[in-house]
Amino acid sequence: MTPKGVAKSVQVIGAGLSGLAAAVRLAQAGVAVEVSEAAAQAGGRCRSFHDAQLDMVIDNGAHLVLSGNQAVNRYLGLIGATDRLAGPDHARFVFTDVRSGERWTVRPNEGPLPWWVLAPSRRVPESKSGDYLALAGLLYPKADDRVDQAIVAKGVVWTWLMEPFLLAALNTAPKEGSAALAAAVVRETLAKGGRAYRPRIAEPNLSAAFVDPALAFIGARGGALRLGRRLRKLAFDGDRLATMTFSDQAEPSAVGGPVILAVPPWTARELAPDLIAPDAFHGIVNAHFKLAAPPGLEPMVGVIGGMIEWIFTFPDRISVTISAADRFMDTDRQILAEQIWSEVAKVQGLAAVLPPWQILKERRATFAATPEQARKRPDATTAWSNLILAGDWTDTGLPATIEGALRSGFRAADLALAQLRL
Repeated sequence: MTPKGVAKSVQVIGAGLSGLAAAVRLAQAGVAVEVSEAAAQAGGRCRSFHDAQLDMVIDNGAHLVLSGNQAVNRYLGLIGATDRLAGPDHARFVFTDVRSGERWTVRPNEGPLPWWVLAPSRRVPESKSGDYLALAGLLYPKADDRVDQAIVAKGVVWTWLMEPFLLAALNTAPKEGSAALAAAVVRETLAKGGRAYRPRIAEPNLSAAFVDPALAFIGARGGALRLGRRLRKLAFDGDRLATMTFSDQAEPSAVGGPVILAVPPWTARELAPDLIAPDAFHGIVNAHFKLAAPPGLEPMVGVIGGMIEWIFTFPDRISVTISAADRFMDTDRQILAEQIWSEVAKVQGLAAVLPPWQILKERRATFAATPEQARKRPDATTAWSNLILAGDWTDTGLPATIEGALRSGFRAADLALAQLRL
């Protein structure tokens, strides 16, 4: 039963993936939901847009998910977008060392018993099957260990497999990263066998897969999205959130039902006094090059020994991701484009002439996935009974990933539903 004076509705502040996941879950449950977003479009850091420089729709970054990501599969199933991910039928990862030109393919088997490490043709070159046993220390490490305290972070398996994998997952220098967060990723992917970590890319783009179907789902169930509406202030009365003031309001509005705050951690800390949240971040650089990709190029290549890390090939463009890219945040974009393309051309055997390009920098793409910052991640519940947090920076048990963002949104929605059912 809903108590008197409390409307059976929920306000979600923020239309990134965590806010959208919360809104989708609430809409599914028949709750009237209003989503307020400060930006001019939904999606947060997982968005697509028409880029005037390239005259094409691009994603802000090449956001990779894996076949075993449970929240991703649940979310796409709810919004009817399970067909919007593309990827190979089996786990297969192509790597190249840009210094030597050596190229190899890691091909795990489907099941959890990793017999693939016994096959030289499937594992990292120069590695031995026993080298992989050393990774067991990453399954259940001590809570505050760094990765390099949980396992020996050297050797070919580390350099040519685990380091690039963990760099992408943590967006933090892997040796400095939280072993607990790395272990959570390993347990949910590598430890379950190849069927759990087949790479998946949104098709035709991020918004078409994760954003637009969610907005249609919410709207069809009476929900509303209000863009360009920034939350300016929260006011509290004891242990409850009492009022909220938005940029389009002269006066604060009273809060009835639960409120889900799905904003970045720095914004949450400004709005909610004494909130403990991560306060150190790492950037990501993404590059997009417009060209008709020649046939035969690998759709995804991991690059070792260079400035770039992953190359993604699409029919009309090539995209590149550089994680933990703080060192490049102040580099001139033209210089970055030239340097990145030089490596792409070398790896993919393409002409050195720089095609039309776009460089996107996210200075605070994710929280720094270190043990120190992990301890600052708050739970979804807060000191105020009707204020709930969502976001990949909350304590999801995972690094700041799409999977973590969606899980946080579902958890926030379930907490809100529990309040409404009181």
